[in-house]
Amino acid sequence: MATLTSVGTWLSAAQKKELQDNANAIVTAGKGILAADESTGTMGKRFANIGVENTEENRRHYRQLLFTCSAEMSDMISGVILFHETLYQKSDDGTPFVDILKKKGIIPGIKVDKGVVPLAGTDGETTTQGLDDLGKRCKQYYDDGARFAKWRCVLKIGEHQPSPLSILENANVLARYASTCQQNGLVPIVEPEILPDGTHDLERCQTVTEKVLAAVYKALSDHNVFLEGTLLKPNMVTPGMDCPDRSKYTPQDIAKATVTALQRTMPAAVPGVTFLSGGQSEEQASLNLSAINRYEGKRPWALTFSYGRALQASALQAWKGKAENVKAGQDAFMQRAKNNSLASVGKYGGGGAEGSAGQSLHVANHMY
Repeated sequence: MATLTSVGTWLSAAQKKELQDNANAIVTAGKGILAADESTGTMGKRFANIGVENTEENRRHYRQLLFTCSAEMSDMISGVILFHETLYQKSDDGTPFVDILKKKGIIPGIKVDKGVVPLAGTDGETTTQGLDDLGKRCKQYYDDGARFAKWRCVLKIGEHQPSPLSILENANVLARYASTCQQNGLVPIVEPEILPDGTHDLERCQTVTEKVLAAVYKALSDHNVFLEGTLLKPNMVTPGMDCPDRSKYTPQDIAKATVTALQRTMPAAVPGVTFLSGGQSEEQASLNLSAINRYEGKRPWALTFSYGRALQASALQAWKGKAENVKAGQDAFMQRAKNNSLASVGKYGGGGAEGSAGQSLHVANHMY
């Protein structure tokens, strides 16, 4: 009888330990991830909202604002996902951003996918490209200081979506990415994002989330990925943005649906979940995360955040590209980081919806 390959046997004990230690560090209690991996085009959209020109120097200034917050930042932020450009940028005094983060005890990460492309034979569905030279790039990123990676696949909910082809293709792409990352020392954050676009209710989103996550973990097993050295970045289970009954669902409803979906699909071997915000307002993302961490059902994993827009929207509005507003931008960012730190241990009670924090951050058919 043929011998089956065991999960992770192609990694040495030292490789496994490094991956597992880094994965566990990222989901340390009370900490989460700042997703600062917006592409050049996406940063252009963010800057357009505040009247700032999308230049490399302005992008550098803005990321510098985030990364040079006070030392207290490391009490709330465990890791930062960087875009390729940002990984190699430096502060005004010439210090590489990677070194600034590492000095704070924050783990640098890197976005490694090359964006979504149409999946032929489907009704507007997609897959994600970037596998061809991924091993080479992962090795280089590891050598340059990154210790984890992120790859985003996108699925949609519709009358006939997601299709079986879309689910299978994206699950296998994520598994190949995860395996390649681990071979090169990077903890793979697996991100199968189900977009909130649509009129679907909470129950429909839960059903789709369960089917997608089940396929993802089947693929990870098939590819012998070492689960203890991975993290999951899923959507929370929420009703569609255009659901007629959207307002009737409470954070507690979302918490129950989200945790139940994870219970039914996610192995306990995975150290943690770093939820994406999915276009929720800053305040709603915090309230829902807190409710998830107060849910009384079984939760064998850490449940924390990996937020981009839901950590940065208020900071961008406070900064507006002006040097004299750097401190205001940092204060706004730190407040959201504190709120989400509390939410990640179920202790955020709300009250932070002032200014732009209560405004929806949803972008239809969000691609970046």
